[in-house]
Amino acid sequence: MRILVTGGTGVIGESVVRGLHARGHAVRVLSRHAGRGEKWWPEGIEGWAGDVANEPSLRGSAEGCEVVLHIAGIVDEQPPERTFQRVNIDGTRYVVLEAERAGARKMIYVSSLGAERGQSPYHKSKYVAEDVVRAFSRDWVILRPGAVYGPGDESLSVLLRMVRTLPIVPTIGDGNQQFEPIWHEDLAKALVAAAERDDVRCQVLDIVGPERTSQNDLVARLRKLTGRSAPQLPLPEMFASWGLRALDALGVNAPFASSQLDMLAEGNVIPPGRANALTSVFGIAPTRLDDGLRRLVDEQPAQLPSEGVGVLIRKRYWVDTRGSRFTADELFTYVKAHLAELMPPLVGLQAEPHAPARVEEGETLTFDIPLRGHIQVRVAEAADRRITFLTLSGHPVAGAVRFQFEPVDDAIRFEIQVYDRAANVIDQLAMRAVGQWLQRETWIGFAENVARASGGTSGKVQSIEDELDAHEAEVVNEWASTLNAQLSAARPTP
Repeated sequence: MRILVTGGTGVIGESVVRGLHARGHAVRVLSRHAGRGEKWWPEGIEGWAGDVANEPSLRGSAEGCEVVLHIAGIVDEQPPERTFQRVNIDGTRYVVLEAERAGARKMIYVSSLGAERGQSPYHKSKYVAEDVVRAFSRDWVILRPGAVYGPGDESLSVLLRMVRTLPIVPTIGDGNQQFEPIWHEDLAKALVAAAERDDVRCQVLDIVGPERTSQNDLVARLRKLTGRSAPQLPLPEMFASWGLRALDALGVNAPFASSQLDMLAEGNVIPPGRANALTSVFGIAPTRLDDGLRRLVDEQPAQLPSEGVGVLIRKRYWVDTRGSRFTADELFTYVKAHLAELMPPLVGLQAEPHAPARVEEGETLTFDIPLRGHIQVRVAEAADRRITFLTLSGHPVAGAVRFQFEPVDDAIRFEIQVYDRAANVIDQLAMRAVGQWLQRETWIGFAENVARASGGTSGKVQSIEDELDAHEAEVVNEWASTLNAQLSAARPTP
């Protein structure tokens, strides 16, 4: 059958779309950014560029769809355009109206655990939206998941970045507030089942993972996985709220939103006497928290050049070696196999206990860099004498790095090409202060080590740096986005 999915490019939505497609359904993805990477979607998935807060953009989106699965929503406001009223409440009303107009037989809504009792503006907006969904004239289902975690989510992924990069990890209040996180793919399986099963109708279902946890417990687990030992600093909720407002006033992206502080204080667990629909209704074996966290540390999303701040910079470092013991192809193979030992002492590869150091397409590599902690890149290419890395969420820069190995006259040229901009305003300041020097020393040292390992005679490492104009930046952004989309398309469906 054909199914409309709103918010189909987010953490939950992407998993749902992949799951529905794997089950043979035709999927229409409604998203403000539905066109990005669409050319890499398999046959049977189509995009519809629309915004749930803009009713005219939704008209026709549910045409021919039997089921409408509404995931799109916000956890934090950005007035005046992105408010809980406009997106979570009015947006849900517009989606329901479109489902009615198109004659869809079932409406499925992703709410939030605690919506019926929470007093935060977010929870209140989700509860009002539930009433809108209940008014749908045919079958409806409301799922209330606990904190959903997966690559790039707005809760556990944020905590992971803190553990990896901060000298001290702040925790809100005493850090013991209880919640029951659910792995994004488990929720996706339940949503697929809700779309397919006729017996799941006109119900409100709580759905959570298998374990209760807290900030303190999660920090301890993530420390073990990452090998980091940064101490915790309890932060009173009032001070945390003031700090978030100050960061917002300075134009700095805070690691979490003030609305999330409210939700954390309210707790996020299934009330006594209520069943977990993940197992009781859908019969899905839940992902253990330790297993989900183990995957989380290596599956963070790419941080592409288009996502940074400031001007996109291109940096080139190259060295020519004559009389090398390797051909260009052999040097490429050697560097793939010996990347860790070729890195200068400033940078440590295999920084985390579980982390591999295999330079193979799709692998995630973790480095330890001074003053920053652990950062990651993903291998996007490793063939035809080219190795390309994409930076991942939490890296101080948003960009790509390419190694090239080419015969030039009577020499072998090893070249490093870096395309990047700072990930955010704070990292922009840090890059100006010391990061640019550290990056330059790292790549020059690496090029020198590669030349030394290849044997023969080499000169000084050459370098050049320039700012890209708008057209050049667009070409680089398209190249990096295409590599990332190809990796995503090749990822197997769980």
